[in-house]
Amino acid sequence: MQSDLQGVRTNAKKDGGDWILNGSKVFITNGWMCDVVIVVAVTDPQARSKAHGISLFLVDNGMKGFIKGKKLEKIGLKAQDTAELFFEDVRLPADALLGEVNKGFYYLMTELPQERLLIADMALANCEFMFEETRKYVRQRKAFGKTIADLQTVQHKLAEIKTQSCVGRAFIDSCLQLHMKKQLDSASASMAKYWATELQNNVANQCLQLHGGWGYMWEYPIAKSFVDSRVQPIYGGTNEVMKELIARQIVSD
Repeated sequence: MQSDLQGVRTNAKKDGGDWILNGSKVFITNGWMCDVVIVVAVTDPQARSKAHGISLFLVDNGMKGFIKGKKLEKIGLKAQDTAELFFEDVRLPADALLGEVNKGFYYLMTELPQERLLIADMALANCEFMFEETRKYVRQRKAFGKTIADLQTVQHKLAEIKTQSCVGRAFIDSCLQLHMKKQLDSASASMAKYWATELQNNVANQCLQLHGGWGYMWEYPIAKSFVDSRVQPIYGGTNEVMKELIARQIVSD
């Protein structure tokens, strides 16, 4: 999901009992494989703000005017496709409207903390995975007549990564508990997403370094984790936007 929800340009206009959908979307995860998509569209361009004029629609694969563009070539996350989608005068029946008309922005905002918490949890899980992969590697890789795990510099680096991951896990778990109680607010979810994804990239960089040249080879899991981690601070709202949301709550309280 893009960072600027109010910047949506795809639109749907009423035509009798139907809606006519026009526009395009980019960076859509699993867009190439999808059977149905939920499309965010402007339905009231005259609303006092974009937030009051956005609706959600269900669009089935194969509908006339719904065109799937090329699969985009990413540097990471190769297991899932990312595509462009185009909507050219797609006629949608009235029951394709998801929820109430012009309420789409509020539906999206309600779910954003959960999405950002999910990204944060994925980031921490990857930190823990990369740590274990690296711990195994340094304990069997030999240099200077002994395993590199015997080197104090390597031990200290592992200690740093382990500590950072444990601190991050404690915070993410507390956010998960708040989410289960329906008490997770936007700022806390933004903190989780920002902190965990920055940590993931830092851990990926350090763990690849500890693998040496082999860490740069695709046959080692750390290489895949390294490239996969880079998108985490971007999607679900960039980390720059996360800081803005956190700061907004700080100065408004």
